[in-house]
Amino acid sequence: MKKLAIVAAVAAFLPQAALAQSVPAPIIIVVDGNKAGTECNACKTALAQLQQQATSLQTYRQQLATPLQTEGQQLQAAVDALKGKAPDAALTARVKAFQTKQDQAEQQVQTRAQTFERNRNYVLQQIRTRMGPAIDAVQARRKANLVLDASATARFSPSLDATNDVTAELNRTLTSIATTAPAQQAPQGR
Repeated sequence: MKKLAIVAAVAAFLPQAALAQSVPAPIIIVVDGNKAGTECNACKTALAQLQQQATSLQTYRQQLATPLQTEGQQLQAAVDALKGKAPDAALTARVKAFQTKQDQAEQQVQTRAQTFERNRNYVLQQIRTRMGPAIDAVQARRKANLVLDASATARFSPSLDATNDVTAELNRTLTSIATTAPAQQAPQGR
């Protein structure tokens, strides 16, 4: 009998305990991080500078390729004129020198492309580093308890979109972005 009284008391208490622990109503905001990360003022400036670097790289690549293409055509014409005969030592030396120039040009372009890629990654890292705190600040101001990424959300009401607020927060906290990555440190030997 005593056990039944305890079970009845616990059963009577459980619904009240469950009500006391009710979950708050969700306050949701949706953020398009990609949009905020490209529309903040410092982001626009940095992305424009990266575009200039990309254009410069493409121009450099073309400056190296044009004379090599012309020289390659001349060498090919000289080889074709032999009609299958073996080239003399002078032509062989010219072909070898041409291949060396091509390899050097390719290496120079590759080095600049790697530098550009490091710069691009450095810019994105700086934006990502500030994006989290900007979202946190907007979440706190709006008293939201759930933040969704717009790219992972099928549909949402425009009133939930906090992207402009995050962009404004980035404008406030991210005033400049370096577009030149720090020099890479050479690996140290043991």
